Amino acid sequence: MLPRCAVILLVLLKLGHAQYEHLGYPPGYPDPEQEQYTAPQLAPDTPRIQLRLAGDKRKHNEGRVEVFYNGEWGTVCDDDFTIHAAQVVCRELGYLEAISWSPSSKYGKGEGPIWFDNLHCTGKEKTLALCPSNGIGVSDCKHSEDVGVVCSDKRIPGFKFVNTLPNHVENLDIQVEDVRIRAILSSYRKRIPVTEGYVEVKDGGKWKQICNAEWTQFNSRVICGMFGFPGERKYNARVYKMFARRRKPTYWEYSVNCTGNEAHLSSCKLGQATALKSNETCSGGLPVVVSCVPGRAFAPTPMTGFRKAFRQEQPLVRLRGGAIVGEGRVEVLKNGEWGTICDDNWNLLSATVVCRELGFGTAKEALSGGRLGQGMGPVHMNEVECSGFEKSITECFFNKEAVDCSHEEDAAVRCNVPAMGFQERLRLSGGRNPYEGRVEVLMEKNGSLVWGTVCSEGWGTMEAMVVCRQLGLGFASNAFQETWYWPGEVSADAVVMSGVRCSGTEMSLSHCLHHGHHLSCSKGGGRNAAGVSCSETAPDLVLNPQVVEQTTYMEDRPMFMLQCAYEENCLSSTSSQVPANSYRRLLRFSSQIHNNGQSDFRPKAGRHSWVWHDCHRHYHSMEVFTIYDLFSLNGTKVAEGHKASFCLEDSECDEGIEKRYECANFGEQGITVGCWDTYRHDIDCQWIDITELKPGDYIFQNRRSQASSTTR
Repeated sequence: MLPRCAVILLVLLKLGHAQYEHLGYPPGYPDPEQEQYTAPQLAPDTPRIQLRLAGDKRKHNEGRVEVFYNGEWGTVCDDDFTIHAAQVVCRELGYLEAISWSPSSKYGKGEGPIWFDNLHCTGKEKTLALCPSNGIGVSDCKHSEDVGVVCSDKRIPGFKFVNTLPNHVENLDIQVEDVRIRAILSSYRKRIPVTEGYVEVKDGGKWKQICNAEWTQFNSRVICGMFGFPGERKYNARVYKMFARRRKPTYWEYSVNCTGNEAHLSSCKLGQATALKSNETCSGGLPVVVSCVPGRAFAPTPMTGFRKAFRQEQPLVRLRGGAIVGEGRVEVLKNGEWGTICDDNWNLLSATVVCRELGFGTAKEALSGGRLGQGMGPVHMNEVECSGFEKSITECFFNKEAVDCSHEEDAAVRCNVPAMGFQERLRLSGGRNPYEGRVEVLMEKNGSLVWGTVCSEGWGTMEAMVVCRQLGLGFASNAFQETWYWPGEVSADAVVMSGVRCSGTEMSLSHCLHHGHHLSCSKGGGRNAAGVSCSETAPDLVLNPQVVEQTTYMEDRPMFMLQCAYEENCLSSTSSQVPANSYRRLLRFSSQIHNNGQSDFRPKAGRHSWVWHDCHRHYHSMEVFTIYDLFSLNGTKVAEGHKASFCLEDSECDEGIEKRYECANFGEQGITVGCWDTYRHDIDCQWIDITELKPGDYIFQNRRSQASSTTR
């Protein structure tokens, strides 16, 4: 019985560990040991092969499996291929594991010989060449049977630069671990981000420079794109010549040949070995230097201060629904109406054109299937095909017909963005998992950098959104004005930032308005400091502007018929000073609020805490569901209305989506992803009180969804 109990206890311990493993480890506990990459030791008679992922792929970690053998690239047949074979492929390429595999040339038909057929791997082999098969080059397959794999995003530690360069030299054991731009001139060392310097590769644990004898502008374009910059520019070569004379470089032995439209250096070809002189300097050349042009949002600044918030002024293309800068659903403006792009043929080339157009680098990922939320309006573009050198996605070839496309196929991108160092100046402390905790910032105090808390006075969702974005943790699910239940670092209890007011679009909390060095916080820090909880997914509520425009009208209504609306603060403040027989002029309209996000929208309050309003005889699940503003053309707010949520439900849904929320019989309230809630124009408080406004042009804005239109 004792051994059996011990076994049961061990199993329970493992199950318990698995249940809470995602929460991470408390401070002070050692992290679990990570597997480190070691180059496989192969027997001398093992065939030397090299692998790559190619074809019509949307991510760098997926594609058609191609094998380099005997001086020629070929493919692998899908006969008898299993997830175990995919595991061997992904591990050999430096990825942690295989996610899935695809038969029947999903990533397009390859060329050349089919090197492997009827593979029978166990998953433990160190190279695909060790798996039993018909023999290298023995196959009865066609390229319509080429196999593809999807590997995990996580890479084996120590094998960072995974896709080894497809090379045209005999030695196939060339593997580069990492690439960087190292600032050389003192004027660039203190700038963030680093935009100019030596291109260095890490080979055998040592950083080495590349000889520029065969370097081209296309190579520089790819390097800049990798590091989040849309383009490259010329630099002062004389200064670098002087520097190279004073400090002897250590050169890498090979050259690189890029076409200029690769998303990553790993997709370029490796050229012939560089001819080095006897003193290990490259003949007729110097170390490669690149100078990159940053997008407007990332203009380099001194390390002591970052640039303020940046609002994109892009007239033709925008990203929506993304959690962090540089990702989102691609939307295009055509004939005054925003629409989406269908994901048919959507790939890294087209995604990179979008990223560069918006001031980012190359695309890390081309997402399909509405992965970053479904848009509204028409599908403007379908079957997009780009060369990679277009200035705008609108210059690419595309099919205007999108009959078979729906918003379930909306295309999205994740772009490379420059390393701004924002994550190093902010942290969450004391939470149960890495996605929540007290907000602590690194600020300058008395000439040194110290960690401290943020005053929670006025702290809300907009500020929490910036924190989650800055840390790369997704969306804000909650903003907390008390954090006594999250004991942070005692040394960081003091308030170092107060008066924080964010618009929600900033890349860093330091970009938001705040008091600077003159702090003011009556609540103090410690247990009353600001906190957040973040989520990888969130609802995205969008007002349909067409419905507003089609249903808007004005009504003059006597005050004695607006008693309930007056009690719920649905009229302007001047209404309290007028007699009961006077009239109020109301701008009435219907609103259709779509949930285009990745999770359902739910009221934060449970049914037990909903508020009963006796005048209207109904419950409010949210005191303010949405706010409507009117602005003059110079941006001054001149009128405001708000709508409480007495019934939040799925009025209608897109085809194939079932309604989940219904107000009848005190039911659960919310808006399902792909559904919308309609508030009709004839419902109380579905208006803006414009009694004091003069006739003219104004801008209408819904503050929750930021959709706007102009009305007269």
